Parts: sequence; C-alpha cells; structure tokens
Amino acid sequence: MATRISDLIDFLHQVAPGYLQEDYDNAGLIIGDSLRQITGVLVTLDSTEEVVDEAVRLGCNLIIAHHPIVFRGLKRINGNNYIERTVIKAIKHDVAIFAIHTNLDKVFTSGVNTKIAEKIGLTQLEILQPVPGQDHNGSRTGAGMTGYLNTPMDTYDFFGYLKQCMELQVIRHTEVCRPRVHKVAVCGGSGSFLLQDAIRSQADIYITADFKYHEFFDADRRIIIADIGHYESEKFTIELLYHLIINNFSNFAAHYTKVNTNPVKFY
Repeated sequence: MATRISDLIDFLHQVAPGYLQEDYDNAGLIIGDSLRQITGVLVTLDSTEEVVDEAVRLGCNLIIAHHPIVFRGLKRINGNNYIERTVIKAIKHDVAIFAIHTNLDKVFTSGVNTKIAEKIGLTQLEILQPVPGQDHNGSRTGAGMTGYLNTPMDTYDFFGYLKQCMELQVIRHTEVCRPRVHKVAVCGGSGSFLLQDAIRSQADIYITADFKYHEFFDADRRIIIADIGHYESEKFTIELLYHLIINNFSNFAAHYTKVNTNPVKFY
C-alpha cells in the first residue's frame, strides 16, 4: 500500500507534535501536497538548491529537513536569494519540503538533544528546562538536556573525546574552571538562552552553539561553555530522522543527504 506524505507527517508528529514548536518557528509542511504518494524521502538538516537537486536525482519527492527553509514571511518569490531559489526549484520539480524543528528539539524520546547525549555516551538523562505541565511519550518535554559520563574525565581529555564523538574541527570554549567533567549539559543549535539553567543544574560543561563574544563572560567560572558550532551540534539529527523513517516505513526509499549544508567554513 502506498504511503502518502500526510502519513509520514502524522507519524513524525507522534514523535514530536507540531504544537510543541516555538511561536517563532515555522515547522510543518512548507511546500507540497500532503495527499501525494511518496516516491522517496531525502533527509537533511537544511533545504538548499543543492539538496533539491539531489532529491530529484534520487527520485525523491519529499525532503524532510530540521530547519524550515521559509522562516519568515515571503513577500515575493522571484529568485532574489537562496530561500526563494530553493522554493522555486522545489515547486518546479514537484518536491515537497517538510520541517521538524523546535518541536523535535523539545522531546525527550527520539529528540535532538537525546541524539547528542547518545553520541557523547551520557546516562541518567533529564530535560534541562522542562515545559511545565507537559508530558509526551511518557517523558517530559522541554529545552536542553543533562546527563552523566559513566566515568569522570580530565577536561582536556574530554575535549578530545568530544571532538571525536561529534566529528568536530574546533571547539570554542571558556576558561577551564573545572579540572574534570562528569555532569554534562547539552543543547543542539543556539543555546545561550539556557546558560543559567545549565549553571543551576551544576553541570561541569555546557555543550551548545552560537554563543556571542560577550555571552562567554556569563559563564563567570561557574561552568565551562563549549561552543561546537550550530551545524555540528545538530548534524546527527539527520541520522535520527533517517532511522525513525526506515524503521517504520518499508514501501519507499529513504536517503541521507550527501550535501554538507554548513554555511560556516574553516581555513
């Protein structure tokens, strides 16, 4: 039996309901007809022109992305920037684009931060900033996560371990005010808003992205901030979504994108 786009969306919304997304977010089906049958799915962190081209080559008529390609209102669609060009190309080739963003960030089971914790090998996981009164799939929902290493590590050894686990080129960090790392706080993507929560949790280190220069001072020797980059912190979300799809649907092909959509380059 063929699977419609709406069937896959319904499943993904069982994992991370749309109502959990932040007010500023634009997750959901952004381009395409939900009643169309799926010919193939391409999973990516970002939707770009190159990713749409890849979907067309693979015979995929649905892109599942973490970040919404349309985040703010579009007044014109004339190809003036990469967002408009991506939208035009997707519509031209009849490729639907669905985004599952801050709602996936906020779930405990099969969420973005759980995937990071899994990669680092953390146990005793808890939501860092729970949403009051909300429970989903038997677990609380909210922003960020804390957990423990099985064995405390020397901080510099942990930096090397983190680079290996998360496949990093560089870590921007504050003063090493903790000689050892045991309790770890994480938040995929832009996580400076959770710094005080991470400090209150008594974590030794807070792993996230997009800290500004002056925000690093706010660690104030109470925690180590490790800024690993936005793309780097969330890239394993592709793996998370891919496995959710292939483990629950068998009548269409699913693919990882081979396009590195990280706009930040290192020299």
